[in-house]
Amino acid sequence: MKRDPQRPQECPGRPQGQPEPPSPPSSSSPEPPLWIFGYGSLVWRPGFEFTSRKVGFIRGYSRRFWQGDTFHRGSEKAACTWGVAYEVCGEQIAASLQYLNMREAVLGGYDTKLVKFHPQDKDAEEPIQALVYIATPQNPSYLGPASEEDIAAQIMASSGCAGHNIEYLLRLADFMRYFCPQAEDKHLFSIEEALISILPCTCHTEETLEETSGVPQKTKS
Repeated sequence: MKRDPQRPQECPGRPQGQPEPPSPPSSSSPEPPLWIFGYGSLVWRPGFEFTSRKVGFIRGYSRRFWQGDTFHRGSEKAACTWGVAYEVCGEQIAASLQYLNMREAVLGGYDTKLVKFHPQDKDAEEPIQALVYIATPQNPSYLGPASEEDIAAQIMASSGCAGHNIEYLLRLADFMRYFCPQAEDKHLFSIEEALISILPCTCHTEETLEETSGVPQKTKS
């Protein structure tokens, strides 16, 4: 079972008071665009068509590798979680929600929540409302807290149909390092350090990240 980032203390099954995902657009009038925020594998492998994307963060959450996953490969506090928000428009909305419902909700056990996304762009004026998929302690795959060393050991031994859990961790760490250098994610980088210390050989470069089409690329001079 692999480890995924999650957020505790939310009930699964979208309990009373938790927002429903936006409905697909109607044929009578165009729907406004929908923004979808990703903080895990969605930052480099969204898997759906989108119109635009922005790097940024949401407040009140910390990324934690406390969620297990037998198929694919944070706690709420005064903190923020960095990732990528994708803008989907028109027919992209229904298609992306259908895809993500299977990937994140059905297979991953994640719930949906509407959050305020703060773009990294300096000229951004107001936060953007975005949909996010979040795991909970009530999820059958919830593993709970563990030491960075124990998490790293479990990551090294885990793989599934979407790839090896090592790739998940290293690509996420690369994203934070190269696109959010001002942000701190002590939990993530401590697990990365623990993993590298027990790997016999690690090929971990910026070039491997930039070969991935799902992540916004930096402009090279």
